[in-house]
Parts: sequence; C-alpha cells; structure tokens
Amino acid sequence: MEFVHIPVLLEECLNGLALKPNGVYFDGTLGGAGHSYQILNRTSPNGKLVATDLDMEAIAAATLRLRPYEGRFQIFHTNFKNYEEALEQAGVAQLDGVLLDLGVSSYQLDNGERGFAYMAREARLDMRMNTSSALSAYEVINGYSENELKRIFSEYGEERFSGRIAQRIVETRKTAPIETTGELVDLINAAIPAKFKTEPHPEKRVFQAVRIEVNGELHKLKETVMGLAKKLKVGGRIAVITFHSLEDRIVKQAFKELEQDCVCNKNLPVCVCNKRREVKILTNKPVTATESELQLNSRAKSAKLRIAERV
Repeated sequence: MEFVHIPVLLEECLNGLALKPNGVYFDGTLGGAGHSYQILNRTSPNGKLVATDLDMEAIAAATLRLRPYEGRFQIFHTNFKNYEEALEQAGVAQLDGVLLDLGVSSYQLDNGERGFAYMAREARLDMRMNTSSALSAYEVINGYSENELKRIFSEYGEERFSGRIAQRIVETRKTAPIETTGELVDLINAAIPAKFKTEPHPEKRVFQAVRIEVNGELHKLKETVMGLAKKLKVGGRIAVITFHSLEDRIVKQAFKELEQDCVCNKNLPVCVCNKRREVKILTNKPVTATESELQLNSRAKSAKLRIAERV
C-alpha cells in the first residue's frame, strides 16, 4: 500500500510558522512529509529541516518525497519527545520554527493491517506507530487488568461505559484471547446499553484510548511542547495540531504557562520567582479547518491548531 497522507491545515501551519528563507525547522511528526516538503520548498535556498517519526514506513516514504531537497534535511527514527538527542545529532542549537501534527496519519488508518481502524474488522490488534515496539493493542486488551482497562477507557477515551466494556473484555478473554479489531468492536457494542447507542461508532473512543496507551501519546507531551518552545530563537514560532480534547487541553496549558509572567503569591510585595514570559500566544482560539478543506478531507474536522511565538 502506498504511503499517502493529506496534510491537515497546511496553509494555516505554513503561514503561522512565518517561514524564513534559510531558517531551521523541526517537524516532530514527519508522516508522509506533506508539511515538511512545503517547509523546505518555502525556505529555499538553504533552509534546513530536522524531523522525527516512529513509523519506518513513513520515514521511507518521506525520504523519497524529500529527495529534491537532499542535503537540507535530516530524519531520525525516534519519538519527537526525544528532540534533545535529535537536535544534538543534527548539530542544531536553536530553531526558527517547530511543527507537531499529533494525529494518526491517513495511511495508518487506511492500512487495515496496522490495526488502528475499527472499520477493518479482520485486522490483528496492533496500533503501534513504531512496529518494533513491544507493547501493542493485543497486549493491552488481553493483558491489562479490568481496573487498568477501565482507567484508560475513561481517561483517554472519556468513555462513560468504561467499566462495563472492561468487564466484558475480561470475561470474554477467559475463554480465548481477543485477536482482531472486529472482535473488540463487537465486545464494545455489546457492553453499551441499547438506549445509549444513538451516536455512530461508539467504539471510536475506546480505540482512541487504546492507541494513546500503546503509543504513550500523552506521556510528557506538556514538557515536550514547553521544551521545544524554549529551543526557539526570539521571533520563532511553534505550531501544534491536535485531534482530540485531551491533547488540545495539554497544549493549551503548556502555552499558557509559557506566556505567564511571574507566578508569585499576589500577597508578596515583590517578585521572587523570576518567572518571565517566554512566548506570546497568537491563537486565542484554535484554528480549525475551512469548509473547503473539509470537503476534500473529512478527517480534518477534529483538527485544532495552536500557535505561539518566542519572545
């Protein structure tokens, strides 16, 4: 299957980054290089890009796509949360811009073998962005305790029937392991009371929760966003695209903390914390997809873009 991924909020990201000729940029979620290609294209002739991704199939496709800009980019097979090591290896101390597109790629969703999509019923439970990782959806569903499953369905999927679904999974796997996405979908649907099955695809929340757990998507996200913002030169910008409320909330909090000036108790006569504002938030409300983009790519519907500038 060819690696195809439609970059979300492309023009909004590129405009928001205020790209500079010869600038140095970091794309922590390379994917099919939709954003990265345009970053390199618009920072000619000597702009540089450092990129990371967990998916080797994405890296292979991106390397091929970025070939016209050979010598101006470096790609590392690692989590963007390891940005310190990647930037050090690339010999980069400061950045003109940072982009994080935290969504799952269209390729990963559409490739049934990867087990991300609840529509691909015969796929093995997997959901690993890094296919060499030890933890997959199979281990989570068949190995986690009922309380652990209930917790991740509730915390990461905000699923109101997390307890019923966890109980149904644990009861079922006593007989035989749960092997496929289709089996999991059936268990989720069976656990939800009929009168609450008004929303389409109730399994979406549980699949999101399992995917977040498998890939550690929220782990150290706030610290990483704040750390990358501090790598920016004055005037440099960080743009982050999220696809669900949990991620968006974390990014919003990170930006707010970075923008805050002094966190001392208001009763103190003078500031003793020495905390100074580090960014200016440029998006009071997150940027969302236009109607014309949604017509071309319905998956952009839940995308939210937040941008901040280093001060």
